[in-house]
Amino acid sequence: MTRNSQTLIGTFAFILAVILMSSSCGRETSSTTGWEYNNPEWGGFEKREYTEQETGPGLVFIEGGTFVMGRTEQDVMFDWNNTPRRVTVSSFYMDETEVSNIDYVEYLYWVDRVFGETYPEVYRNALPDTLVWRDPLAYNEPYVNNYLRHPSYRDHPVVGVNWVQASEYADWRTDRVNEMILVREGILELNVEEQVNERNFNTEAYLAGQYEGVVRENLRDLDPRGDGTRRVRREDGILLPAYRLPTEAEWEYAALGLIGNTVNENIAERRIYPWDGHQLRAEEDRVRGTFRVNIKRGRGDLMGVAGDLNDAGEITVPVYAYWPNDYGLYNMGGNVSEWVKDVYRPLTHQDVTAFRPFRGNVFKRLERDEEDEVLPKDELGRLQWTEVTEEETATRRNYRRADNINYQNGDLSSSIYYDQEDVEEETEQLMYEYGVTSLISDEARVYKGGSWKDRAYWVVPGTRRFLDQNEASSYIGFRCAMDRVGGPVRDN
Repeated sequence: MTRNSQTLIGTFAFILAVILMSSSCGRETSSTTGWEYNNPEWGGFEKREYTEQETGPGLVFIEGGTFVMGRTEQDVMFDWNNTPRRVTVSSFYMDETEVSNIDYVEYLYWVDRVFGETYPEVYRNALPDTLVWRDPLAYNEPYVNNYLRHPSYRDHPVVGVNWVQASEYADWRTDRVNEMILVREGILELNVEEQVNERNFNTEAYLAGQYEGVVRENLRDLDPRGDGTRRVRREDGILLPAYRLPTEAEWEYAALGLIGNTVNENIAERRIYPWDGHQLRAEEDRVRGTFRVNIKRGRGDLMGVAGDLNDAGEITVPVYAYWPNDYGLYNMGGNVSEWVKDVYRPLTHQDVTAFRPFRGNVFKRLERDEEDEVLPKDELGRLQWTEVTEEETATRRNYRRADNINYQNGDLSSSIYYDQEDVEEETEQLMYEYGVTSLISDEARVYKGGSWKDRAYWVVPGTRRFLDQNEASSYIGFRCAMDRVGGPVRDN
């Protein structure tokens, strides 16, 4: 071999070594083990790029913080159920508007298309109660027949929806948005025709490996034990958290919109309404004197005088009517009252914790078989959940039971029988003896805000009322929220 050949081979070897070293140096390594991420030769542990949570359709970002939750003016109803308390709410996302009729009719169409032929009861259970418009001494049949589906009302908030229906809508919306994301990212094909009954896309079923769909191109699998491809996992950060009803604290915090009058952590003025000042009318020159909110102005006056209809709404108005608050949320004071996630208790503000307060926890887990495998999804394509058992909570310090609805307010320890032994189980409910001494039960849910049918008192975000979760009305609607994962400040 000539000297030139040896020199050439040596040069190639040097270049190859440099390339290999550069390739190795280009991979990120674990700061605790030194092993390389995203390298099949090192076991294939993945660390995917992630910058910021995607804002789901219809949502706006609500930066969290501390505020005084509860009464901000005289308790004219003498309910004593909103005692002021300072709490902290984490950042989250919330619907810009109330869920409209067109939004809900889209949901009904999907339910009928997927379940209508085999399980018509699913569609019937999702239908709003349009008879809530009836009044023995009023002619409201036009609303009974037209309000939900006529295009004139398509942008008005849906009503006649109970708390259970609103929660199920949020679950449905979660699945449709995450399915859309997987289609958009080129992972799944859009296959509307095949999605019937249990074959419809469900986020939790997909993550548990119980939904396949029509795969376009799965992600590359770096695990040497695999076949080279894999489905999306929660760790990838591609799928969004679930849509849900906001908690009472979240709703009240978002309605106040204190971010608009805070300077260097000082609140310039304590708000009564979702805007500054003590007036229900606008003060700006161009719109001076017009109402900021759709409410009942007085006895028999729901919209003003002909020729100058001040709030321009005898019942509801479109969800984008009026001005948004400082978070960009519309109609947080009026139009329709809104369901929130909490179970109602009169003294909730004294009971709950100061961080992310909420009453209504019933802790659950996915049902599994004897081999610890997740049970197959049901006939509607949903995974099966069950309450955690006493055996599972026996050694825990932070909670001891699955159902915490009555925790410290309705359970035995908070009743007059707290020091008695061998108390009958039903006695625990005597504190709120539903139908006898109280209308409060474990199915009483909070709703917040004023409506087209209410006086100005209910515009105050701190006010609160309740209704059975299976009942509906012509003045209660809802909007959805979503958890914020990660830090409280969004990276723009």
